[in-house]
Amino acid sequence: MTEVQLERLQKVMAASGVASRRECEKIILQGRVSVNGSPVLELGTRVSPTDRILIDGRPLRKERHRYFLLNKPPAVMTTMKDPRGRRTVAELMEKERERIYPVGRLDFMTEGLLIMTNDGALAQGMTHPSYHINKTYEVVVDGHVEEEKLDRLRAGIRLRDGMTAPALVEVKRYDSRHDQSIFEVTIHEGRNRQVRRMCEAIGYPVRKLKRTQVAFLSLQGVKKGDYRELTEEEVLHLKKLVMHHE
Repeated sequence: MTEVQLERLQKVMAASGVASRRECEKIILQGRVSVNGSPVLELGTRVSPTDRILIDGRPLRKERHRYFLLNKPPAVMTTMKDPRGRRTVAELMEKERERIYPVGRLDFMTEGLLIMTNDGALAQGMTHPSYHINKTYEVVVDGHVEEEKLDRLRAGIRLRDGMTAPALVEVKRYDSRHDQSIFEVTIHEGRNRQVRRMCEAIGYPVRKLKRTQVAFLSLQGVKKGDYRELTEEEVLHLKKLVMHHE
């Protein structure tokens, strides 16, 4: 069993909704928990997903899979905690008892659609480079972008880590009052800061970046900083997209 799949017993108990992590530690110290038939009294104990955990003689219920769509505001970290004390997506969703985490990431200042789940298989599938899940971003840059510059994005552009795949680019409007161009870029790769780097490469650094769509999911009806649970149909559709490419 690899280290990755081993988790502290109190963390697994808390994630299954038994109680807070601190309360779970007390329950362990009271000798009320057994793993594979042996009582556990030490807090450092790590367990694997296949271990049989009993509390007061009753099996620990398995964590149910949950799926959410979050509209991330700017200036929020796509992490569960931040050593520098900045706001995180975990704080936006602290009402949820399950231990959910982001699928992929958005930069600190990038806003928009982020899927949050505790389904590791789906998360892995959606972020795997070979699965080609489309992601659409609304980009705001200063100035009037010439069509031939955007054509470079459409053809694929050379970055430090190699050529990008061709992007779909659609001009939305030119805001003459602020002298800014607004356009949409759709990519399926997930390189670090990819859209920002693509725009820098054509000489138009991004002023504002918002992810508006992932696959068939959009931000419709979800205000900035809010989230909603995905419907069963949406979850099935996402799983199909990932399975389809396996």
